[in-house]
Amino acid sequence: MARADSYADDPFRSYRFAIEVDGITDAYFTEISGIEASYDVIEFRAGSMPNSASIKMPGLYKNPVAVFKQGMTANTELHEWFMGDAVAQGTVERKDITVKAVDTDGETELAVWVLYDAWPSKYQVSGFNAKESAVSIETLELAYETMERTT
Repeated sequence: MARADSYADDPFRSYRFAIEVDGITDAYFTEISGIEASYDVIEFRAGSMPNSASIKMPGLYKNPVAVFKQGMTANTELHEWFMGDAVAQGTVERKDITVKAVDTDGETELAVWVLYDAWPSKYQVSGFNAKESAVSIETLELAYETMERTT
């Protein structure tokens, strides 16, 4: 017989998420990827170790770029953030991005990741094709310094 609280052990639904930019703006995206971190693996063998033996040590910590996709609308905020001062002054506007996995009620936070000091490294619009009835997709790639799962 299943426990009454067995839902608590169910995997989170990947289609239920919310985004905040600098803790304020609610943003709506259809797809997010690239929330991950890794270390380079450095293999080391001391001269006194047998030829077939080595130890593994952590190297550089790194994050890939996070990719955010949404249906294109008349809203130009993403493009403006990408263009920002980077073109005029060679600087980027960094923001903290919060990604929340939410329960089916749309409110209860199940897991929260914060991408610190994110800045747009690439902006892309999907191709247009008169033979298709697809939605135009706007893609923003964000480089970020580090990430943390807070919940």
